[in-house]
Amino acid sequence: MAQVFRQVGVSASTVEGAVTVMEGSRNVSLRTPVMAIRRPAYRPCSRIKSRIAIAYIWSHQCNMQVSGADIHLLRVFDSVVRNNGFSAAQAELGVSQPTISNHITALEERLGVKLCQRGRRGFRLTEKGETVHRLAQDLLGTLEDMSGRLSALKGSLTGEVRIAIVDCIATDPQFKLPQAIGDLARMAPTAKFNILVEQPQNILRGLADGSFHIGIGAFDNRLTGLSYRALYQETNSLYCGEGHPLFARPEPEIDQPRLDRYPWVHRGYWNRRRKKTQKLNDTDQVVGEIEAQLLLVLSGSYLGLLPDHAARSYLEAGRLRRFGNCEDNFTCSMELVTRSDPQPHLVKTLCDALLDLSRGGSVAAT
Repeated sequence: MAQVFRQVGVSASTVEGAVTVMEGSRNVSLRTPVMAIRRPAYRPCSRIKSRIAIAYIWSHQCNMQVSGADIHLLRVFDSVVRNNGFSAAQAELGVSQPTISNHITALEERLGVKLCQRGRRGFRLTEKGETVHRLAQDLLGTLEDMSGRLSALKGSLTGEVRIAIVDCIATDPQFKLPQAIGDLARMAPTAKFNILVEQPQNILRGLADGSFHIGIGAFDNRLTGLSYRALYQETNSLYCGEGHPLFARPEPEIDQPRLDRYPWVHRGYWNRRRKKTQKLNDTDQVVGEIEAQLLLVLSGSYLGLLPDHAARSYLEAGRLRRFGNCEDNFTCSMELVTRSDPQPHLVKTLCDALLDLSRGGSVAAT
């Protein structure tokens, strides 16, 4: 936030004043000097404070009251930035490239700043465009959160659920998220499901700062303020691919010291408890995703610990070999993680459905 404040020329004290005003009495004007405002007895979390500050900066630094038309223009701008250009944003927005260009021009005229460079050299944000995009993302995120909370007041199953999962879990029959989403989509056809694949530590950070509503994966670390609930157990075993020197070697000839002599491929996000106790050597590989790990194991050059469900089809096809006697084989708990504070009605309903299905139940209408 401090970087945004500097770029738009707002001091921290100005933001403190805005936060205090918006938290406290509704009768105090936003133009009231900071020192004349009485502070409330509580302080909000940093995420709420940031979004209050964003709203203040947007409305006062841009010297404009945000209208419905402005929100539409900001959504178009956000789509263009996320898709890195006008052409790629067409499919998401469902409008022509000239229409998108007209919308961006209208937003630039509304704000009085140049947001991006476009032409033969491609799409590129200006410095002010980067600032506006950060502000717009927070503003749109706040509106989405508030929409979900208002819908929850009347028990409506509407809004967006932002879900972050670790990679390579769709092949696990124990993973019931698709069924839970399917059941909920039939009950709430206007609900939006935004699913992202992230590494475990990024999922926890995103949950903590409000970027995600739900996280699913195996987590070696714990962050305060989050709730962890077990879904199922995932088994992981050591494998090698066809063509590896150990692929056809008889089982009695394979022991742990022999396994340790060959190159391994590791997942970089494992903490020390999950990593092999031996030090990495020059021939080992480190990757960030299980899919990449699987590809290297299939190459026949590396050993790797893979989820058994991900390896099953390759094992049955004769392309992988499993070492059941490896002392590094392990079982991890796949967990459903949310913030500990009350969740929007749609998020809570999806969590309850997933937990119920994981226990062998079925989803009932809420």
